[in-house]
Amino acid sequence: MFSARDPSDLDRFFRGLTEYAFQARLGVVDPPLVDYVSVLLVRFIRHERLAVLPGAGVEQLADVGQLLLAGERRADAAEAREEYRHLGDVTLFWSGLYPEALACYRGPVPRTDLVGYKAAGKRAYRLAAALEPDEAADERALFERLSDEYDLCVEGLAEIRRAWGEAA
Repeated sequence: MFSARDPSDLDRFFRGLTEYAFQARLGVVDPPLVDYVSVLLVRFIRHERLAVLPGAGVEQLADVGQLLLAGERRADAAEAREEYRHLGDVTLFWSGLYPEALACYRGPVPRTDLVGYKAAGKRAYRLAAALEPDEAADERALFERLSDEYDLCVEGLAEIRRAWGEAA
């Protein structure tokens, strides 16, 4: 029986939904990419994970370009890589599941430019890939695919959202 308190049930739910959206609806069979997107959904179940940086508010989502520049100035490659990965994840999440929320934002930097917002996410994944150590070739390749296939992942997340609506 399904239990909302059992994290493995939630993992299975998102994995199944992600596989359905990517494989059945989009014809994409890329297990590492699909697994990454399903884990991203599980990680972002908790609202505080949506902040671009730990302790930051959601209003900081508008400043992704500035955050990319800040990451480039970091001396610690591991920290910068983690920030780039998280920035890519946040932009992917919002672009794919809730693009209308981006268009409605009226902060200091309008997010009505969804194309620029997505470009920042693609760049963040590309920078994360470049900072992966030599022994992490699989992770580097995954981040490169996330950058190259960013728009496809956005489309997959939109399919997941549609599937949620169909299930309701």
